[in-house]
Amino acid sequence: MPKININKTELVWLGKYDEEGKLNPVERPGPYPFQIVEVINKPRTGKEVGQGTLFDYWESDEGNTFEEGWRNKLIWGDNKLIMSSLLEKFAGKINLIYIDPPFATGADFKFRIQVGEEAEEITKEHSIIEEKAYRDTWGKGLDSYLQMMYERLVLMKELLAENGSIYVHLDWRVGHYVKVMMDEIFGYENFRNEIVWCYSGATSPGIKVLARRHDCILWYTKSDNYIFEPDRIRQEFSEASKRMEGRKKIFHHGKEEVTITLPEKGKFPEDWIYIPTGVAMINERVGFDTQKPEALLKRIILASSNPGDLVADFFCGSGTTLAVAEKLGRRWIGCDLSRYAIHITRKRLLDIENSKDLENEGKKYGKKARPFEILNLGKYERQLWQVKTFTNKDEKQALFEYLAFILKLYGAEPVRGFTHIHGKKGNALVYVGAVDSPVTIQECIDAIKDCKSQGGKELHILGWEWEMGLNDAIEEIAKKEGVKLKLRIIPMDVLDKEAVKKGDIRFFELAYFKVDIKTKGREVEVELKDFVIPHTDLIPDEVRNKIKKWTDWIDYWAIDFDFKSDTFHNGWTSYRTKKNRALNLKATHTYEKPGKYKIFVKVIDIFGIDTSQIFDVEVK
Repeated sequence: MPKININKTELVWLGKYDEEGKLNPVERPGPYPFQIVEVINKPRTGKEVGQGTLFDYWESDEGNTFEEGWRNKLIWGDNKLIMSSLLEKFAGKINLIYIDPPFATGADFKFRIQVGEEAEEITKEHSIIEEKAYRDTWGKGLDSYLQMMYERLVLMKELLAENGSIYVHLDWRVGHYVKVMMDEIFGYENFRNEIVWCYSGATSPGIKVLARRHDCILWYTKSDNYIFEPDRIRQEFSEASKRMEGRKKIFHHGKEEVTITLPEKGKFPEDWIYIPTGVAMINERVGFDTQKPEALLKRIILASSNPGDLVADFFCGSGTTLAVAEKLGRRWIGCDLSRYAIHITRKRLLDIENSKDLENEGKKYGKKARPFEILNLGKYERQLWQVKTFTNKDEKQALFEYLAFILKLYGAEPVRGFTHIHGKKGNALVYVGAVDSPVTIQECIDAIKDCKSQGGKELHILGWEWEMGLNDAIEEIAKKEGVKLKLRIIPMDVLDKEAVKKGDIRFFELAYFKVDIKTKGREVEVELKDFVIPHTDLIPDEVRNKIKKWTDWIDYWAIDFDFKSDTFHNGWTSYRTKKNRALNLKATHTYEKPGKYKIFVKVIDIFGIDTSQIFDVEVK
């Protein structure tokens, strides 16, 4: 433990100070540009500027209100990297932050998934990325948890507006530690309340503790000038008291008479609230054990933000904060490390179109969720990993070590003397894609030519990401050249030293699907005909046994009928909900003008992983 001078009351843990007793600074990696993966509920206007690449890059130039073109943002990735990258444009601009961080159990990363039309239920275990996050959070016990929270809370303070509030939802295991930490970060004087949320639920028989029936929510502000509107969340009087609303009442206080007027809008909100879970949340449940009720978030958002304000949740999970902010007419930013959480949140926001509980501010903007974007930082996380892993070497040496590293994990040996062949595994030759760009069709063609020139009959291509539409096109080319081609995804697990050490790395084939496209005049019909997950042998029996037909693998599919080689615009979609498990396998669209168009089809499986293809059509 480093020797430190104690000159204030504070919480100390291993990792907070260095060996010389100096406070370890909070890293602010980046900023990295956000990649726009998908735009939802925003029809094409014809004014979009195509980048001609796999992604657009978001520059945050859309203004600060809905009227100025603001789009809400759902971001997949590590929230530390995301918040650090948001600082450039959003420091001091977020009016309300609510977070529900992990409490100390693996349940924070587990979800219940419904499969197929029969809604067969399975439990989705951690992905390797989520497992890594769990190890990073709890690998060194409480010390690593507190370090994780400290780094993120410091960044949240910088993002918070001067009139902003932050609510941190915790339970009996870590709440008291985080309270002392937040006193240091936000200032003891800016602590406003400890809110007690009480709920009901079953109790395990024979348990040797008092039944746990509440969580705590710590409320801090950035300054004394903060938003708080109690009239919006006043609680109704009991029936007996309602006859007294607005009337004067005299109380005797010692020898004095005190006259008060009972408020007409209900009693002042208290820091103790009862909002049940269980049956009360039956219509909200999306399979997350840690999901919180919308009524709880509605209370917080109404009290501490105004319509049009910016609300953020950096551990958004099932998307409760974002869904409620949407219904209440607030702008929002949400992020999560789980790809599946992002997918479930996307569906939840899309389903607001059918919601009957849009609040007045939400109704101003229509009967469905306003346009929002799905973004990620994935490519730049890999670049950061490459820099950290292969530093202090010249470019040629760093590239060689990167290739050798990936080939070793794949069970292949390096070979020299070729531009587009990097290794050999058995009788197959191997090509490894770059760390910072998708594998292109031209790269595959060049690798196939190199393979054929050496008399090779089998080629494996490893890539982090793949050019849209590559799968079908390159398969046909390889067949003509007499080369058996296998495309494999380099998993994000290779970024994790522990997973590498344990030998947990598996390279999966790309999933693929078939569609039938028919045109009649200016009308086009797209029918989904098949979907194949090649690596089913690596999927647990519990899951495979629930699959009755190929459509059971699919949870969602969407189409951009006029793809401009820029960003996928979700123009049509069909997805399974808790109430409606059916999937519409046909989509039709009528073009305004004849011509040649690109149709971008995206299919998302039950694990939240997407597969995409692009098709060229001509309508007359």
